[in-house]
Amino acid sequence: MPPFQTKFYDKTGIMCIFVKKLRLRHYITVLFSVIALSASSQTVRKYSNEFMNIGVDAAALGMSSAVTAHSADVNSGYWNPAGLVNIEDNQLALMHSSYFANIANYDYAGFAMPLDDRSAVGISLIRFAVDDILNTTQLIDEQGNINYDRISLFSTADYGLTFSYARKLPVQGLNYGVNAKVIRRIIGDFASSWGFGLDAGIQFETNNDWRFGVMARDITTTFNAWAIDEGEFATIRDAVEGQNQELPETTEITIPKLQIGISKLITFHYDYTLLASANLNVRFEENNDIFSSSFASINPALGFEFGYVGMVYLRGGVGNFQNELQIDNSEQLSFQPSFGVGFKYNGVQIDYAFTDIGDQSIALYSNVFSLKLDFSIFR
Repeated sequence: MPPFQTKFYDKTGIMCIFVKKLRLRHYITVLFSVIALSASSQTVRKYSNEFMNIGVDAAALGMSSAVTAHSADVNSGYWNPAGLVNIEDNQLALMHSSYFANIANYDYAGFAMPLDDRSAVGISLIRFAVDDILNTTQLIDEQGNINYDRISLFSTADYGLTFSYARKLPVQGLNYGVNAKVIRRIIGDFASSWGFGLDAGIQFETNNDWRFGVMARDITTTFNAWAIDEGEFATIRDAVEGQNQELPETTEITIPKLQIGISKLITFHYDYTLLASANLNVRFEENNDIFSSSFASINPALGFEFGYVGMVYLRGGVGNFQNELQIDNSEQLSFQPSFGVGFKYNGVQIDYAFTDIGDQSIALYSNVFSLKLDFSIFR
């Protein structure tokens, strides 16, 4: 375990602050954990930039993110940029959700527009932040007295800016797309970083409504370079005797991930539709996924969407299958179900998703709302 790292982390890899007792060592330990989890790294980290893997769009999250094959709107810039070629007019998307009992806020905005009948572009911004974290490193003065006036607040925020381009290929039904990402991460006055990476995706649609998709994230590995304020670090490095004496490493690399999807759209009596989809999410490292080896781990996800007259939608899905180690060293399979509803009328679509039904996973439940606007309503 790296010097700073403690057990204050969750499945997203984002620090979650839970202070249960007002004791000096607990406050300092929490602060060290926040700084180190984001700034301390080996050359390659399993969970670097995990905030970029949470997902966007309540419609997709309601289907357990199994949308790689059929994503075909402004949100395709995140799920599979190849799907952007399906938009017919400018589109805008917004989303907000809170995590960990409203400790962390996750916000997303996306915009996409067609360039011509064969290509499209998009841009999106993701922000994940924990605000008003207690900084107690100066709680004790030089004389050893506790002075609560010396407590201050700081915030940690992660930003992901993505530029997308998609184009139809000469082969009927085959499209491709690429993303260029800029990552900005800030931990108060202590440290900040810049990162850059690329994604690539393809989609193929058959004449009988079968769709296939592949999304490769961080294909060049996403590189993050951290700048640590040594002056601020000097004020905390001796706060706990014998711990955290050295500056953490200042570079980290996000390893590639692969998502493979398939979906089928079925229409009943013109008014009713059923969209069924499946994803295989591949990480090139060993973890607790249901299928795991030293080379790669595979986590399946299943989703469905029942639609009525292209206006009302009911969604569900299951994913995040994990072999969790129990106290008696046995393993138990856990999973994360999702549920969602949506309403679409005249170019305006409002969606809601509820995840972690029945507390099947370690992460807390989340209520996710999103809005999608098609500019065709203004014409």
